[in-house]
Formats: sequence, C-alpha cells, structure tokens
Amino acid sequence: MCGITGWLDYKVPWSRQKAQNLIEAMCLAIIHRGPDSWGSWQSADGACVLGHRRLAIVDLTPTGYQPMQSHSGRWQISFNGEIYNFPEIRARLEQGREYFWRGTSDTEILLEAIEVWGVEKTLDILDGMFVFAAWDEKNKEMWLARDRLGEKPLYYGEFGSTLIFGSELKAIRENPHFKADLSRTAIGLMMRYSYIPVPYTIYSGVNKLPPAHFTKIYASDSNQILMDTKCYWDIAQVAKTRVSNPLSTSLDENVNRLDTLLKASVSERMLADVPLGAFLSGGIDSSLVVALMQAQSSRPVKTFSMGFEFSEYDESPWAKAIAKHLGTDHTEMIVTAKQAMGVIPKLASMYDEPFADSSQIPTFLVSQLARQHVTVSLSGDAGDEFFGGYARYFLAAGLWNKFGKVPYFLRQGVAQLVDSTPGAFWNACGSVLPKRKLASRPAEKAKKFVKLLRSNRGDEAVLSFVSQWMDPWEMVHNPEPEPRYYSLPEGFDGWSLEERFMLMDMQHYLTDDILVKVDRAAMAVSLETRVPFLDRDVMEFAWSLPLSHKISGGEGKLILKKLLARYVPEKLFVRPKMGFGIPLEHWLRKDLRDWAEGLLEPERMRRQGFLNVEMVRKAWDRHIQGEGEMQYKLWPILMLQAWLESSNEF
Repeated sequence: MCGITGWLDYKVPWSRQKAQNLIEAMCLAIIHRGPDSWGSWQSADGACVLGHRRLAIVDLTPTGYQPMQSHSGRWQISFNGEIYNFPEIRARLEQGREYFWRGTSDTEILLEAIEVWGVEKTLDILDGMFVFAAWDEKNKEMWLARDRLGEKPLYYGEFGSTLIFGSELKAIRENPHFKADLSRTAIGLMMRYSYIPVPYTIYSGVNKLPPAHFTKIYASDSNQILMDTKCYWDIAQVAKTRVSNPLSTSLDENVNRLDTLLKASVSERMLADVPLGAFLSGGIDSSLVVALMQAQSSRPVKTFSMGFEFSEYDESPWAKAIAKHLGTDHTEMIVTAKQAMGVIPKLASMYDEPFADSSQIPTFLVSQLARQHVTVSLSGDAGDEFFGGYARYFLAAGLWNKFGKVPYFLRQGVAQLVDSTPGAFWNACGSVLPKRKLASRPAEKAKKFVKLLRSNRGDEAVLSFVSQWMDPWEMVHNPEPEPRYYSLPEGFDGWSLEERFMLMDMQHYLTDDILVKVDRAAMAVSLETRVPFLDRDVMEFAWSLPLSHKISGGEGKLILKKLLARYVPEKLFVRPKMGFGIPLEHWLRKDLRDWAEGLLEPERMRRQGFLNVEMVRKAWDRHIQGEGEMQYKLWPILMLQAWLESSNEF
C-alpha cells in the first residue's frame, strides 16, 4: 500500500528545485500511507510532477521504488495498491517477447502492460485494488485510474491552469494553487448519509474519481487542461446481466463453487513479503475469511478483534471462541470510553473531510492493534452487500410489501404510535424472540420502521433506511439543490426491492462508507488491508445466484452460513448480526458529553454559518433528555463541527 500525489500544468512549468521542494511537502503530508521510502519525478518539459510514498509489501528491494519508468522510457507511473493477477499478466506479456525484469513488483508488470496494450485495455484485465497516475511522455498526456469498487481513494481538482491530485486531500492542500471553498452540497449529503459520496468532497473545487473510471488529461491548442473521463466497468450492468440469467444449480453446488472462488481469492491476498493477519469480529464474513486463510496456512494465522464494555455491542467472546476453534494466534482489545476519547481528536485529520460512521473509532483501534504485529490484514468487508447480510434488505422489502399498500394516513398513525413508544419497550420485546429471529438493538430497528411507514414509494422506503436526517437540506444554511444519489438508473423496474437495495449499497454505501472507513483507519497506522469478497469472480458469482440462495425466511447470507458451517460449528455464529457499532448513545450522555457540548455551542455554530442552530440544539436536548436513537443524527453534526475546528479554514 502506498500514497500518490502530484500535479500537471501545461502553461506554467515549475523549476526543478521548486517542484522538488513542493512535491516533497505533498508526499510528507501522506507519509502514513508509505513510511518506508518516497520518490518524485518531473517530466522533461516540467509540466508533470509525480510523487510517491511507499509501504513495501511485495518486492522489498529498491527495484520496487516509485515513481517507476517503463523499459522503453515512454511511461512513468505512481501507483498505489496491489494487482493480484500480475503473475498471469506477466505470463501473457512474455508470450513471444523477451523481458529482463528489474524486480518482482506488480508495478513493473503494470507499466509494461500499459506500454504494450494501452491504459484502457490494461484496466480491463486487472484484478486488484489500485489507483495510479501514469504519464505518457510521447503524447504528453496523464492518465488517472481507480479500481472497480473504489478500494483505493483518488482526489483531483483543477485550479487555474493546474490540475492537482492525491490519495488524500491533505496532499492536495499542500499545493499553493489549492483554494478551500466549502461545499454546502457536501454538507447536506453528509447530514443524510453520514458520509460525502462520490464525486463530491467537502471542497467545491475538488472531486473524487469514481470507482471503475479513468480520466485522460491532455492540453488544448492554448495549453488549457482538457479531461476525458470514462467508465471502464459498470457494476450495475454486470448485476443486471447476471440477475436476468441466474444459476440453475442447487444450493449445495453453489456452496461448493463459492468455496473454490473464495479460497482462490484469499490465497491471492495472502501473497506478501511482510507479516500478514486478519481482522476477526466473530461475525460470519470475517470468520469465513479467517477459516479459509487458516485452511491454507501451515502456521496459526494472526487474528485481531475489538470488544466493548457494553455487552450489547461486544462480539469479542464469539471472536475468541472462533479463533480457538480454528487455531489462530488471536489478540483482542476491549475499548473503553477513555480510549475512544483518545481517538476522536485524530478523526478529522485521519479522514481528511467530515466522515461520520461511528465504527471508525473501533476500526482505527483494531488497525492500531494489528499493526503492532503485522503489515497486512485481510478483512470480511463486502459480504453483506454481495450476499444480503443487512437486515434492512429483508426488513425493507418485507415491511414495504405488507404496509406499502395501506393508506398513508393509517400508516402515519401507526408511525406516530411506534415513534412515541420508549426504546426500552422495543428492546424488551426483542429479547423474547426466537434465537434465529433476534435483532440487535431492536429500538434502532423500530425507528427505521417509522421511517418506512412515512414513505410514499419503494425507493423512498430504501432512502429512509439509509438516511440519518430525512430532510437534511433543512439543516444546512443557504443550501444548494440536493443531487439525485441513492437510486438506480432506468431499466431495473422488474427487480425485487432486496436486489435494488443491495446494488445501491454496493455502488454507494460500500464504496463511500465502508471502504473509506477501513482505508483511512488502517492507513493512519501504515497497515494495508485486503478484501477477499471484492474479488471480481466472487462479485460476479454473487450476482448470478438466485435471491433465495442469499435471503430466505427473513434471514440473509444463507449461502455464506452454509459455507461457514463446513469450518465452524453453527453454535458459534448463529446469533443476531451486531455489526461494528459502538455504545455511542451512552458515551454522548456521559464521557463525551463535555466534548459534544463544546462543539455544539450555539454562538460558535452561528459564526460558522453552515447549520441550522435551532435544529441542532433541539436534537441535542432530545438526546440528553433520554430520547433513544438520536446519536445517529448527532454524530454527523459532531464530526462536521470537529472537522471545522481542526481545519482552521472556516
């Protein structure tokens, strides 16, 4: 894993020394992404400057240093990520050609593939997580590209005649051409989703390159920057094709096939020249990844888990039991409110822009724990999106099918009744359900049910389940129009609500929340993470499965449970899904209360001029008075305020 940055300016080329000083500062801003070494390069005409920070994982020798030049000298690249199928690409390159490879890095293979086949054709055959900036000295063009689902981040912005890019915003901010204009659209989107989605960033002049996209940057006749951005792979079309032609094989046959695919994916992601381990939450996805790792390892796999003082959030006993059964070398940590307080001041810098998935705190702590022992950690992320793991998939569909046709005024009455019932009542009801039907934090689910009842259409019901504030634009002063975001393109009308929800989550929530959370938390401590479920073959296979092999009888991840049962007894994993949440409700009323009060001080917010102070204070008062589930509305506000405080720009 590494970090990349640089700029392109056809009009005002920089002197060598000035460019060297600046690119060094930009690289230093992302040193955590690559503490092992750094390098820079400038084109002969001075227009293009590339910088690189290296975290050495494969080929630890100087032959893996970047930026790297192709054998012919035409191409120069700054690359972040891993290409898992680089041995196969190397074999294809060697057919009919003789190469004298400088080393064993995937970067060198990628460069030669671009040299032989061009950027677009090379992207079609890559399997991995990556972003890169490649300069074509012959045509004086720069190419930026990002992997299929956005495991690795890439930001860019055009300021005057200069285009600046980087793995993180903090590198871009070091460039003197950067201008910090805050985006109110981004603030509104964050209030709704708890994150800022692609292509937006907190700055109106900077974009995220979308997953599965590349952009070619070249000069006009007057040396103005021109950009040609294209999508090279469309997950929606892949899903549409596969869903329309589902597999006819039995569930057992499909379990066998998934076993083969996941084993291969795990095996590819275990290739490293440094110590390697895995996160083990005790849930189905991470347990399956660890089981497949241990099945292919001659030594105990190093595993890491995080627990909490509050039992309703603590899966660590299950993780410990699964680790014992599989025979891993297991390390766990129990998070206290004091430890969380130690992390919170770091979040604004760590995430570069406001980000409010509260599991960012334990994700950082478990990454910090893992980094004491390993340099690479595998994770179980994406299992929920691919195999129907979130309760909201079958809850949204089941409840909407039952209640969607009920007259709206009647649903409003039921919603009011449920909304006014104390959360303690729903938690008590949830505790008496059968084991397989138990839901973690029933009061939270009741609040989501209220949102669904107040929806007018199926897509509104989906939006209600992913929104913290249903009317976030009322929260933002002088808002810009809300863009259409959590929706599918035309042509998906015949899909089930479950499948629609899963695809939208894969396109948005997975990319903009889950993968962002893990990348920034792990990279903050120079830990590389790898996600076996994001393998292209696994992904396409998941969309080929009949829905009944994923969701059945009000339960999700049916096929994953069948597969995991081959490695781990059911008694160790059949229980309510807990996710990776934290006891935020308790902490905000006690240990974090003074911190939150300071950020939500009315005069401070009025001076900033971004949020509706009265709405914020009302929400905070309701939380302090004991109203349940307000913490999820408040956390985006608090993370925005913490970021504003740390940025010193607004």
